[in-house]
Amino acid sequence: MSVDRPRPLVAGNWKMNGLKSSAKVLTEIHAGYTPGLKAKVELAVCPPATLLSLFAYASVGSRVAIGGQDCHAKESGAFTGNLSAEMLADAGATYVIVGHSERREYHKERDIDVCAKAVAAHRAGLTAIVCVGETREEREAGKTLAVVRKQLRGSIPVDSNSHNLVVAYEPVWAIGTGLTPTVADVAEVHALIRDELRRLVGKSEAPKVRILYGGSVKPSNAAELMAVDNVNGALVGGASLVAADFLAIAGAYLG
Repeated sequence: MSVDRPRPLVAGNWKMNGLKSSAKVLTEIHAGYTPGLKAKVELAVCPPATLLSLFAYASVGSRVAIGGQDCHAKESGAFTGNLSAEMLADAGATYVIVGHSERREYHKERDIDVCAKAVAAHRAGLTAIVCVGETREEREAGKTLAVVRKQLRGSIPVDSNSHNLVVAYEPVWAIGTGLTPTVADVAEVHALIRDELRRLVGKSEAPKVRILYGGSVKPSNAAELMAVDNVNGALVGGASLVAADFLAIAGAYLG
C-alpha cells in the first residue's frame, strides 16, 4: 500500500452479542479470509470479553486480529467489573475500541476519559481504535465538524502514531438505524480528521493512520463507502455477526 492509502482495516464490533457457540462465526470468517483478501485488507473481530481469549486462541495463524471493546485506564486495582488494557493484551487482544458512542452516551465518558483509555492501550502495547462522531441534533445544528474536531483533540494521546492509533468516525445517528451520510458528508468529515491528525501526530505519521467509517456499514454500501478519500476501512456493527456479510464488506477491496 502507498503512504497515502494505508493498508485497510475492517473491524467487527460484536457489542454485547455472542456466546461460546458463536465461535462458528469466527471459524467461517477464518475460512473466508482467502489469500487474495489477506493481500488487500486486514480483518479484526472485537467480541465480548467473555469470548476474547477463546477467539484469540482460535485465531492463531489465521491473521484475523482480535480486539477488546473497552478498557479501564488503570493497569490494575479495586475496579470491580472492569478490565485493564494489560488484561486484554494478556488474553490475546491486539486492538481495543475506546470512546465508542455507546460508551460516551450510556457511561457518560468524556474526551479526557477516552484519552486516558487510549493511553492505557498504548501502555499495554495495544492499538487503540478511537471513536468520534456527532449526534443527530449536532448534525442538524451544523456542528458536525466542530464536534469531531473537539473529540479528536481531547481523545487522542500525545504519543499516538500510525502503529498504535486507528480513528473511527461513527455518526451516532447512523449506528444501527440503516441510515448513512452521503458520500460527500463522509468525505468532508474524513478530510477534517486527516487534517487534524497532521496537527496531532505530525505530518509524516498522519497519512499512515487508518481512518475507519462506522455507521450502518453493510455489503450493499461498502464498496461506495470504502472508495471515499481518506476512508481506510470500516468499523462494522451488526453485519459483523454474520460471517458472509462481514467478508462481503471486506471484499469491497477486491475491486
